[in-house]
Amino acid sequence: MNLSVRFEKKENEHNVFLTGEIDAYTAPKLKESLAPLAQYHDQDIIIDLSDVEYIDSTGLGIFIGVFKAMHNHNGHLKLVGLSERIHRLFSITGLDEVMTIEKKERV
Repeated sequence: MNLSVRFEKKENEHNVFLTGEIDAYTAPKLKESLAPLAQYHDQDIIIDLSDVEYIDSTGLGIFIGVFKAMHNHNGHLKLVGLSERIHRLFSITGLDEVMTIEKKERV
């Protein structure tokens, strides 16, 4: 499976919409896409994971790196639209304690 990355910019906010799977194969593309955004000062990145089906430890590492870079530049990272399964991964690793994460609303 591939990973699709789409961006929308609104003032001091970058919205990133991901579709597909985040694993060792697609993580370099994700890192390449997010790294430049994390270097801006006083910016927010909101990453929508509504259409992400799978994340492995490589993907978690990308989000940790972006989170740290954003923190160092007075920015904020927010993950939204996580499925129950993906939210559980962030919970098990304790990342939901340090990152702003919103689960997908049930329909």
